[in-house]
Amino acid sequence: MTQDETISEAISLLQELGLKEYEARCFMALTQLPTGTAKEIHEISEVPRTRVYDAIRVLESQGLVEVQHSSPQVYRAVGITEATETLRQKYDDRIETLETYLENTEVQDSEADDDQLQEVWSLMGHDAIESRMLDLVDGAESEIALLIVDEEILSETLFDKLHEARGRDLSILLGGQTEAITEQLGDELPNVRVFETGLDWLTSSNAGHEVAISRVLLIDRETLLIGSYYPNAADGQAREQAIFAKGLENGIVVLLRRLVSSGLATIDDPGR
Repeated sequence: MTQDETISEAISLLQELGLKEYEARCFMALTQLPTGTAKEIHEISEVPRTRVYDAIRVLESQGLVEVQHSSPQVYRAVGITEATETLRQKYDDRIETLETYLENTEVQDSEADDDQLQEVWSLMGHDAIESRMLDLVDGAESEIALLIVDEEILSETLFDKLHEARGRDLSILLGGQTEAITEQLGDELPNVRVFETGLDWLTSSNAGHEVAISRVLLIDRETLLIGSYYPNAADGQAREQAIFAKGLENGIVVLLRRLVSSGLATIDDPGR
C-alpha cells in the first residue's frame, strides 16, 4: 500500500470514528509535520484554508491537536498513543451511551410464549453469526451442544466463553467434523466431552457447488443456531449465513434437535 493509500484509509477510519472529512484531513496533515500553520495544513490536506481553522478548533476541543498562540498560530497533533486512546475512549463512550438508549427503548418480552414458538430468524455474515453464537453460549443455563465443521470458527474468544461456561457447571458437548478440529477442541478444553461427529449431512457431497453446514449450536435443548457456507468460496466467512430459532415446540428446533442428537449418543433427548 502506498503512502497516499495509507493516508486515505486512515482518513476514512477517522471519519468512521466520528470526525468529519475536513477534520480528519487536517489531523492527518499534522501527523506528517512536526508543527504546521494553517497555510501548511491547507497545502497538504487540500482543505480550503478558511475551513482549516474550524477543523482545528474541533480537533483542539477533542484533545487531538495542540495550539501555539503565536503569529501566525502554529498547530501540532498529539502523539499517536494519546490520539488513539482519546478516540478509543470517545468510541467506547458512544457505545455505552447507545447501549443505554437501546435499553431504555427495548421492547418488553411478551408474556405469551406461544407467539415465539414458530419464529425462525436469519443472520448473514460471519461476524454477525459469531456474535450471536458467543452471546448464546454466554447465556446458556444448563447445556451446550456445539458441532463445528468450519475450522475458522475456532477462536480464542469462543474457547474463553466455553471455559466460562464450564466454570458455571454447565453440561457441554463439543463435536468436530474432522480429526484436526476434534484434537484442537480436546487440547483447549481437556475436561469437556469431545467427539468426532458421524453426521455426514453436515458437509456437502459436491462442495464446489453446494452449501455445507459450518456450525450447529444447541443451547438448553430449546435454542438453535445453524450456519452454512460455501467451503470452496474465495471468502467463505463472508458468505456464511445462519438461521436462529427458539422454543421447545418450534418445528425447526425439534427437527434439528433430533438430527443432532442422533450423533450425540451421550445426550438423551426427551423429545425423541
